[in-house]
Amino acid sequence: MRQRPGRLDYYVAKTVLLSVLSVWAVLLGFDLITAFADDMREIGKGSYSISHALLEETFSIPRRLYALFPTVAVIGTVLGLGGLSSRSELVAMRAVGMPTLRIGLGALMAVSLLIFVMVANIELVAPGAHQRSQAVANSAKAIDLIMARRSGLWAREGNVFLNARSGSKRVESLGDRIDLQDVRLYEFDDDGRLVSLAHAREAEHSPGGWILRDLERTRILENSVVVERVASERWKTTLDQQSLGAALAQTRYLTLAELGNNIDYLKRNQLDSAKFESAYWERWFFPLKVLLLCLATLPFAFGSLRSGGFGKRLFIGIVIGIGSLLVEQLLVKLSDVYRFSPLWANALLMLGLAGFAVGMFRRRA
Repeated sequence: MRQRPGRLDYYVAKTVLLSVLSVWAVLLGFDLITAFADDMREIGKGSYSISHALLEETFSIPRRLYALFPTVAVIGTVLGLGGLSSRSELVAMRAVGMPTLRIGLGALMAVSLLIFVMVANIELVAPGAHQRSQAVANSAKAIDLIMARRSGLWAREGNVFLNARSGSKRVESLGDRIDLQDVRLYEFDDDGRLVSLAHAREAEHSPGGWILRDLERTRILENSVVVERVASERWKTTLDQQSLGAALAQTRYLTLAELGNNIDYLKRNQLDSAKFESAYWERWFFPLKVLLLCLATLPFAFGSLRSGGFGKRLFIGIVIGIGSLLVEQLLVKLSDVYRFSPLWANALLMLGLAGFAVGMFRRRA
């Protein structure tokens, strides 16, 4: 009795799903063990201990799952279909009239489900978990998160440049809070002349701006210099604590909204937004990239190569998948060097993967 295509699709999807999850568990385990071994070198700094290292790596799991997923999806999909091929089940499916592309789409059903989970993860879970991971490590090591090398943190809002020599980022029940110490504000006119210099002992973010405490402002007039001292003053600005925190954050673990806000802020102030744009467009293309990577390597799970068996097909499929990820990084770097949009770098990779996948499926149809 001929089995309905729907059942076969479900069977292929289930097999691939289990294979992907198995590969994910193995690679995640290796990744965590390697990271934990690196953390062991930090034990003894401040109050940092093994329990802090374990907690830090636990909070890092969501972002590691996301980072590993493209490689995991490629390896798991080829392994899952390869298992069906080794048992001659793919041959049986094709014998009952199920085309190669249809079998591949069944495999992509499982991958699509996991893509949806990963998109939700990177937007809702991973950013907060990553911040918690960093907070655990830095609070135990007594490290201020906003220290930016020797000169502190620099930011720009219009004609005003901010420099904070030190600062701290704290995770509170109502959200993250950033406090800046030893803050200087340099204000220039449209011709680039310094018109005022303000120094505050500390700055605290509040709705609508920043509260500057123990402020001393020096105004440079045409024929004189005026010095003002106030206990506190509100600096009304659109420069928020998220923008400052993102200056040192790993851009790929910001949400799409945060990436977009920071791109707007940097462009508004004529600053370099390349790394944020790269992360922004990588996030948008992520689902399509994973699907095309899997689709491009699926043909290697079918049939047999003249010069080798499944082991060779698996190796070629993995090389293509990982090679595509390296090409993506190269294209993004080239977009930064030659100043063209990362949108086109990602789009070019998608077109290349789509063309390769179509060509391979036509050969094995």
